[in-house]
Amino acid sequence: MLRGGPSGARNAPSLEQINAEVFTLTYGSIVRQLISDFEDIEEVNKQLEQMGYNIGIRLVDEFLAKAKITRCSSFRDTADVVAKQALPMFLNVSANVANWSPDQTECSLILTDNPLADFVELPEEYRELRYCNVLAGVVRGALEMVNMEVECRWVSDMLKGDDCYELRLKLKEHRDEKFPFKDDD
Repeated sequence: MLRGGPSGARNAPSLEQINAEVFTLTYGSIVRQLISDFEDIEEVNKQLEQMGYNIGIRLVDEFLAKAKITRCSSFRDTADVVAKQALPMFLNVSANVANWSPDQTECSLILTDNPLADFVELPEEYRELRYCNVLAGVVRGALEMVNMEVECRWVSDMLKGDDCYELRLKLKEHRDEKFPFKDDD
């Protein structure tokens, strides 16, 4: 992943935006349709994560093209870029990076707001639904495209009564870049 300048809040480049309410309601319709199609909440969770993953592997190209950033030197720097630049660029929401593990391979992205969950109340029968699981997939897909294999899971969800949205990231592998060509000396 890449980052810009000194750490701290950075201004994200502006992108063409759609009405937040239309976006939120469209996402809600997608979730509702998945529930109707699959009827199994765990399968809906998997489908939402896979949809997000497919979005993330494509979204990273747009992010790298529009953000003025340099290469990140660590997973910590990468998490900071996701929280302070990527999320604001695409969702108009920033996150705080917290709860680092001692070995610096796990952290949490803490969101106090989540536009995907506006106008949403989960009925008791859907308590196991990870409504915003598409975001976990987006982060996983985007980081995979910059050679970081991560596990992303929701540990706190305001739709379930928690005080924030907390997405836990665990770095499983950081692969070296491979180039399809060889330098001829």
